[in-house]
Amino acid sequence: MMLRFKDIPGLRFAGLRCARQRSQHAVTRSKGPRMNVYLTTLLPLAIVPIRGDSFLFSSSCADRLQGTMACSLQDLAFLEASKAAEIDEKLMGPLGFSIDQLMELAGLSVATATSEYCAQNLQRILVVCGPGNNGGDGLVAARHLYHFGYKPVVCYPKQTAKPLYQGLVTQLASLDVPVLQELPSAEAIERDFDVVVDAIFGFSFKGEIRAPFADIISTLKKISKPIVSVDVPSGWDVNEGNKGGVGLEPAVLISLTAPKLCAKHFKGHHFLGGRFVPPAIRDEFGLKLPTYPGSSMHVLLHSKL
Repeated sequence: MMLRFKDIPGLRFAGLRCARQRSQHAVTRSKGPRMNVYLTTLLPLAIVPIRGDSFLFSSSCADRLQGTMACSLQDLAFLEASKAAEIDEKLMGPLGFSIDQLMELAGLSVATATSEYCAQNLQRILVVCGPGNNGGDGLVAARHLYHFGYKPVVCYPKQTAKPLYQGLVTQLASLDVPVLQELPSAEAIERDFDVVVDAIFGFSFKGEIRAPFADIISTLKKISKPIVSVDVPSGWDVNEGNKGGVGLEPAVLISLTAPKLCAKHFKGHHFLGGRFVPPAIRDEFGLKLPTYPGSSMHVLLHSKL
């Protein structure tokens, strides 16, 4: 079947890395300000519009596009840091969740969203983990990425002595996933990795960036490889964004539970993960969340090339 989509005003092609999946999709773009897209496939396709200047090609039969879903950012609730912390307290209090359970669910969401972004071409993934819960999400994500067939390497320079985190490191060791204590140089990252997952700081971070993470973020700002940030780009003010330009500028943001206020300033590929919010939390905090498709652990909020 041959489908042609020509001269669609006000829209841009955000084909979710279809061009990387040559075995399933053949995509040719024309030159010039307008674009003709020819997509040859045996899969049923749909064009899903997004407010603004993006649209998505999705296939209900393609596993790699399982998380594809259009959702207007204007319809979402954005959380202040204090509200995000309050939600976690309620989840781990009267609602009966444990920290390791939430970390496992969050890390799985990070892994599935990262996998959708990376597809098959971006295999070598460096996961940089901080000392807190965001870093724990990264450790979990690295394990799942291994099982998804990727080649993760973890950088965990300030390891936490708590049994939960040590257990996550032990699980990685059982899979022969390297766990480094020092970040490779910018030149080594460019040479040896395709993608970097930033799991350094989460929504609880405040204040100045201290050693060793000041140097780590400085190095990551030098690389050209795409960065995938977990929940909050490291160095950003959770409520106000990248104040003073000290933080990372990732290509991808994977918000967890609900986007934080700083995500209003993010313009790249934006996923939402953390499919575990009970109705009681949603109603109490007035969360407007998208519908997750099928059994997916993540949903795409925005994609812009």
